[in-house]
Amino acid sequence: MKQLPAIRLSHVLLIVSFIALPVRGDVTAPSWNINGFGTLGVAHSDEDQADFTTGLLADEGAGYSDEWSLKVDSKVGVQLTANFASKFKAVLQVVSEQGHDGSFDPQIEWANVSYDITPELTVRIGRTVQPSFMTSEYRKVGYANPTVRPPAEVYNLVPVTNSDGIDVSYQSRFNEVTNTLHLLFGKKTTDLPDGFEMESDDSFTLANTLEWRDTTLFAAYSQTDLTVDVLTPFFNGFRAFGPEGEYIADRFDLDDTTVRIISLGGRYDPGTWFILGEWANNRSRSFVGEHRGWYLTGGVRIASLTPYLTFADQRAKGDLSHPGLPFPQAQPLNETLNLLLSQNTSDQSRIAVGARWDFAPSVALKVQYDRIDLRRGTRGVLSNTQPGFEGDEPVSVFSTTVDFVF
Repeated sequence: MKQLPAIRLSHVLLIVSFIALPVRGDVTAPSWNINGFGTLGVAHSDEDQADFTTGLLADEGAGYSDEWSLKVDSKVGVQLTANFASKFKAVLQVVSEQGHDGSFDPQIEWANVSYDITPELTVRIGRTVQPSFMTSEYRKVGYANPTVRPPAEVYNLVPVTNSDGIDVSYQSRFNEVTNTLHLLFGKKTTDLPDGFEMESDDSFTLANTLEWRDTTLFAAYSQTDLTVDVLTPFFNGFRAFGPEGEYIADRFDLDDTTVRIISLGGRYDPGTWFILGEWANNRSRSFVGEHRGWYLTGGVRIASLTPYLTFADQRAKGDLSHPGLPFPQAQPLNETLNLLLSQNTSDQSRIAVGARWDFAPSVALKVQYDRIDLRRGTRGVLSNTQPGFEGDEPVSVFSTTVDFVF
């Protein structure tokens, strides 16, 4: 089954028109706005037995697939907004970036209708952002981020960036304090290689952002029932061995398994310098186990130049191995299970140093060097590991990007 069909903007506008007519009593032509963003980047990794990518769903990256890769960070997005009267709005955002099959086929990132019930209360229906992190609204917009890319130690914990459902936000103000509360209910089907899917059902997110002068504080809790059908035949092999096999399958399978994510964040930006950081915890009773990640980034703005430094870490609290079943016939299953556990356990620390140069209006050049130290023999946030991968040496990644908005 393919990914949920894209929501056509014409359908969205038609629905809005039908709703708006009785309220307004007349037909008002919508005001249209189009804007976009993009990144042209190249990345190099000195680890030739694994790929450095920006997300868990990317097909290739820098390292094994390409010594110098244009696929890691390059993307382009366009957003079309239609404003009806003063309360209705329709948004369509299309993004082209590397997918699970290596292509750059455009995908519907957002497609929703919003209605301002009151000046403080807004409801959005359709495909909206998944607000699990402090920068979720613009995590794909390189120009809006101080570093080359959002830190994978935190953002890889929720690789899905949108959800199909309903989003309610309430914004309140008290003197200089603005508080925005988000409540999201939805689901998402994501395509995987070879026709398989990852399904997130009964997704729920509660997120709160508090802003006071130069300070921003963020907190969120997300929960979803996750199914990855590519693993079903494998774990059915365990179930064929009776109760012992069923126990192992139920312990590690991702089949309608509840995943819980907690995230906290903060930012202080008085203008000439900034510091921001986030912490997140992802937990499930599955082969993925539990991962905790954090990062801290600080920078100084000197005219059009912004040098910055990032410290980041991700730790796993899960099984790296399991004895499996005590039957000779189950040995291939046991070996595959242990490979699955080791390759899906991420344990690493990272230091990044870089600089941003805003050399033209709405355009920024960034260069960044990352040193990644892998722990416990895991692959960290690397992907596409090969038989020769050992993970016992630091990995160096060099990246340069040109980000723009229009």
